[in-house]
Amino acid sequence: MSVQQITLKVSPDPSLKVAEAGRIPHQLLLKAEPFAVLGAERIPPLVTSGVAPDEKSCFGPRGGALMKTEGPLWICDTGHHRLLGWKKTPCNDKTPADWVVGQKDFTSEGRNGKADVSASTVNVPTGICACANGMAVADAWNHRILVWKTLPEDNNVPADIVLGQSDFKSNEANLGKDYAAANSMHWPYGVAWLDDHLFVADSENRRVLIWSGMPTANGQPADIVLGQHNFEIRDENAGNDPSAMSMRWPHGITLWCGHLCVSDAGNNRIMIWKGIPETNGMNCDYVLGQSAVDLVDHNQSLYWPRAYTLNMPYALTAVKDWLLVADTASSRLLGWHIDDLVTGAVAKALFGQTNFHNKGDNRWQSACADSISWPYGLQAMGDIIVIADSGNNRVSLWKLAV
Repeated sequence: MSVQQITLKVSPDPSLKVAEAGRIPHQLLLKAEPFAVLGAERIPPLVTSGVAPDEKSCFGPRGGALMKTEGPLWICDTGHHRLLGWKKTPCNDKTPADWVVGQKDFTSEGRNGKADVSASTVNVPTGICACANGMAVADAWNHRILVWKTLPEDNNVPADIVLGQSDFKSNEANLGKDYAAANSMHWPYGVAWLDDHLFVADSENRRVLIWSGMPTANGQPADIVLGQHNFEIRDENAGNDPSAMSMRWPHGITLWCGHLCVSDAGNNRIMIWKGIPETNGMNCDYVLGQSAVDLVDHNQSLYWPRAYTLNMPYALTAVKDWLLVADTASSRLLGWHIDDLVTGAVAKALFGQTNFHNKGDNRWQSACADSISWPYGLQAMGDIIVIADSGNNRVSLWKLAV
């Protein structure tokens, strides 16, 4: 008996492509090229090796934030389990970092610095933001949020406050219990300080926690929960069908012209409330990425994306009248204008793909200066946009074009 080798080639049916894709207009979201690329090359080599940690490298960074327009800049170098800081906003590619938090030096790596959990260690850090006069970091796999009351200006400055744990030495999910609480967390991936409120995307508990004002004590319980009816329940979509109140995988949080916005990546949508909710389990008022609150399929069950669909949107930020969303699995950014806000609205601005109907990491080509691959983090400061371009192992700084 002989065996014949058969070669199979799978390609999308051309009939699934939208005929008018190239003719649908869109606004350019960002300038043609970034003014600084950190962690990797602007045009990386075709063949890459392992990413060794140093003061110029990144490995799968999932967050970045300018604390002020002129700096400092801090990023979550997630794969190396550390935070990197620059005193001033970098203007050149591969500018070396000035500070490191989470490792004993720039060339070391490992979860919690291969040591005991402490106020200056991290394990898969993801979200990061300016927080009052300091900063906050989502230390996801330590199941906690670290808060610095003032911005760190040296290596391994310890955090001042921890949330999700009772002290800096503990790191069990939900404090070692099989249910959630107002003072516990499980894989918190996102954090934001907005209008004197601290928000945490407590992702594995399928909820967003809100503190009114700056927390002042370790383990301080949250005041409000969204995505669940109370603080103890942690079921996906609150244990029921998807709705205007439920969540599956919250990640990014921002305020857009006074509206609270949450990227519910697991339900492939953005949830939007008119203002900051003051009661538990409050329904959102609008969703983007879906035509109704009970629909959750990625790209609305279409193979090719559209200007009104999303596929695992992890990050979002707001600038001027625009909401910018990282449509992560489609490796693109979308922009919605506040004047167009309705459920299922069509985005008007685009970055990362040539039109609204294309997808693919780096446009299914080699990485270049204006391509992105699985963007996990997005932040606006003035007219500067910070993108954590995780799949390309880099963080890039751009000027806004809209």
